[in-house]
Amino acid sequence: MNAGMILILGVTASGKGRLAFNLAEHFGGEIISIDSMKVYRRMNIGTAKPSEEARRRINYHLIDIVEPSESFSVGRFLELAGAAIDQIKSRNKPVIAVGGTALYIKALLYGLFDGPARDEQIRLRLKQRAQAEGLETLYKQLVEIDPAAAQKIHANDLKRIIRALEVYELTGKPISGFQQQWQIPAPINRGHKWTIIGLRREKTVENSRINQRVKNMIEAGLVDEVKSLLAEDKPLSMQARCAIGYAEIIDYLNGKTTLDDAVELIKKNSRRFAKSQRTWFKTFREVHWLDISPDEPAEKILERTKSLITDAVG
Repeated sequence: MNAGMILILGVTASGKGRLAFNLAEHFGGEIISIDSMKVYRRMNIGTAKPSEEARRRINYHLIDIVEPSESFSVGRFLELAGAAIDQIKSRNKPVIAVGGTALYIKALLYGLFDGPARDEQIRLRLKQRAQAEGLETLYKQLVEIDPAAAQKIHANDLKRIIRALEVYELTGKPISGFQQQWQIPAPINRGHKWTIIGLRREKTVENSRINQRVKNMIEAGLVDEVKSLLAEDKPLSMQARCAIGYAEIIDYLNGKTTLDDAVELIKKNSRRFAKSQRTWFKTFREVHWLDISPDEPAEKILERTKSLITDAVG
């Protein structure tokens, strides 16, 4: 069977990374990460990157490609993902994309929407407001002018909050209205059809898995990882600083909160992020959903996925 192009999606801590790895081993494929934070070097624990052992066994793309001091855009992601797809297919191997950054997934599947060009003066002013008044002030403004977009954008996502406010200021129209124009297949697909697999668990189970993941990250040394990043010569980009897990630990290291409170906030923000992901994923078409039971072993999930792919690709 030719597995072709497979895309695995799911909320944070859903098990999609493990499934992608198992599929890549089974089919002899390579993995493209669809994650806006795994692109950053040395941000390993808080982004739940695949282990060094996994990366020795499977070829991963779009991980560790930019410095934490740099910004990264959906346009850059599409450019690099397109190049990775071409490389993998030139080796006659299946493409297995996996991730939870819904904006990147939507752009990969359906293309970018037509919105106004960026305005650096507006962006600078909004960033200064966020620093002076707090990001919460900008998010509240977004809720007022574009509740549909606010429902999909995490309250800590500075970059997307600023973009949404920028679009509204430039056009007088909410960004959610522009995003409804996503109908044309992305040129990146080059005539290939994705088989999209979605992993879904009961919400209480997902929340429990998120809480356990956060606990594991702290035990693995997340605090020391953040300390090391903050000690680097170049400061973290605003995008990297706002990442869930990093923003909260930075506040702890700056004496703004206790470690216990920071950990609980990471859990809370991760659960809110998962809710946002679920909202996004409901808008995606042609997703083959797998409902995963609480104690279902990875081997069974793999077998069910293989059967589903067989049915999908014929």
